[in-house]
Amino acid sequence: MISELKYFMRKLHQVAGPILYWNLLAMICIGLMEGIGIYMLVPMLSLIGVFEMGTSGIHIPWLTEALRQFPEKGQLILVLSAFVLIVSGQAWMQRLQTIRSTRIQQQFVRTLRLETYSSILRAQWSFFLQKRKSDFNHILTTELARVSQGTSLMLQMAASLIFTGIQIGLAFWLSAKLTALVLVSGLLLFVLLRKFVKRAKQIGDQTSEFSQSYYYGITEHFNGIKDIKSNMLENSHIRWFDRMCRQIERNVVQFSQLNTGTQLIHRVSAALIIAAFIYLSLQVMSVPPASLLLIILIFSRLWPRFTAIQSNLEYISSMLPAFRMVRELQIQTEKSREISEKDSWGQMPHSSVSVAAQPVVSMDLVRDIVCENVNYRYEGSDTYALKNVQASIPAQGMTAIVGKSGAGKSTLIDLIMGLVKPEDGRILIDGKPLNEEQLLNWRSSIGYVSQDPFLFHTSIRENLRLVDPNASEEQMWRALQFSSSASFVRRLPQGLDTVIGDRGIRLSGGERQRLVLARTMLRNPSVLVLDEATSALDSENEQHIHEALEQLKGHVTIIVIAHRLSTIRTADRVIVLEEGRVIQEGGYQQLSMDSAGTFSKLLHMQAGAAGQ
Repeated sequence: MISELKYFMRKLHQVAGPILYWNLLAMICIGLMEGIGIYMLVPMLSLIGVFEMGTSGIHIPWLTEALRQFPEKGQLILVLSAFVLIVSGQAWMQRLQTIRSTRIQQQFVRTLRLETYSSILRAQWSFFLQKRKSDFNHILTTELARVSQGTSLMLQMAASLIFTGIQIGLAFWLSAKLTALVLVSGLLLFVLLRKFVKRAKQIGDQTSEFSQSYYYGITEHFNGIKDIKSNMLENSHIRWFDRMCRQIERNVVQFSQLNTGTQLIHRVSAALIIAAFIYLSLQVMSVPPASLLLIILIFSRLWPRFTAIQSNLEYISSMLPAFRMVRELQIQTEKSREISEKDSWGQMPHSSVSVAAQPVVSMDLVRDIVCENVNYRYEGSDTYALKNVQASIPAQGMTAIVGKSGAGKSTLIDLIMGLVKPEDGRILIDGKPLNEEQLLNWRSSIGYVSQDPFLFHTSIRENLRLVDPNASEEQMWRALQFSSSASFVRRLPQGLDTVIGDRGIRLSGGERQRLVLARTMLRNPSVLVLDEATSALDSENEQHIHEALEQLKGHVTIIVIAHRLSTIRTADRVIVLEEGRVIQEGGYQQLSMDSAGTFSKLLHMQAGAAGQ
């Protein structure tokens, strides 16, 4: 816990800089003014003779002489005016300090958010294959919210420590013995309550665990809501949700019991100590009433500070697991960073925002893409997804990649797009190895359309403008016309401004796929990758897409993954994969005529299935 707290403070110092120390200085000034305003009221009243404090009073000859220059009523008004002025000034400075603390807190959390989000997006594709997406959402929302709350409490505790230190100093000046007794009592109680701080951290670990499971569960449930409704699984999911909510409830109640338990101990202890002080002062030491008032004043100001520090420590301890999760995710993403030194913004790995230095420039494929003895296996797997792949994809033509499920088609596409790196071998772009220096330039020249089209819960216009914010309406309609989407978009109530729902749920599967294809073409890519992109289209719209693709041939390099082999009959080149190996490569007609080949067998199988 200590190491996590140290790192937290170093990070806070790194983000806030000198403002953090100006804030601490303001806290000191506020503490001095608060202490002077409260503690000095009774002694000052004694100086002008309102009552006697005996040996516990303060003796400042020059101040006493200055006050005697005023009439008695004027002395009282002067003392009370000074008190009001000091307390008002302290309240004004307290307001400024609170605003400054809020700015520090929000700047710190904003930096953590940006660093975490940026590091996630810049991680390699293989990193996302190993992680649950809901965990990212959980950390970026719930855990960072807990870190924000903990940062606020950290600043509050720093203020409490400073105020307490100043008030202890002033209290020692007024009465060293009484202050020492209060201080010893507070320290003794703090030592006895250390186990509560450790228990708070354990509860904080459980909070992170339950919150993560809760977020994962509801994310998965709503992703599969159609299956839940279709198969009448509502009750089983409601039972899971109820069980999860009860665990979270118990966790929160446990922390409340812990925190209120320590406050109860502090308050009962305060009552016992005050009672003992009063009894000893009146029955044993014969302390004057004014001095007794000073004892109660010192105790009433110091003891709540001890209680607040204990409470803040418990809350901070319960927050540290959240900060640890954020930090661990940042470390993991930095290790999996796609580009290790500088990215397209000229940023170093640990920077968050900088001015553009190396803008992305799209590449034009002139000759070919070559896979040279490529081997690849997923992390943790002993089986190669691709083995000794040797293949070439000519520029400005259509190349189809076919094979049974699990043959390695999508993996090969991921390698070609630079989403993953080969374990052995090379990917050559116009004869040059695909490396970090040209990775983002290469990827910016690719338009990718997946089998599972993704659209945002906004209008069609905004979905299209994601790839080109400056796209004109004419360009949008041209892209829609290309993908055979223009006719159905015109029939929608608001046309381009129609909101299509979460992931485009208000549209059919084919309509969603055509919109994603239109969005991709709005980028004017030099390489177009279609990963089963026509699988949800009917025969008529599929024919429209093929006609459009034919127009692109000679201008754009088209790579198609297809299970329906009839959709690639116009392909210039076909690459056949089986169990991660290239077993055939050639033209569509050439391979279809080879009756002993795998491609011909696949054609006959699909033709037979279609005829049944």
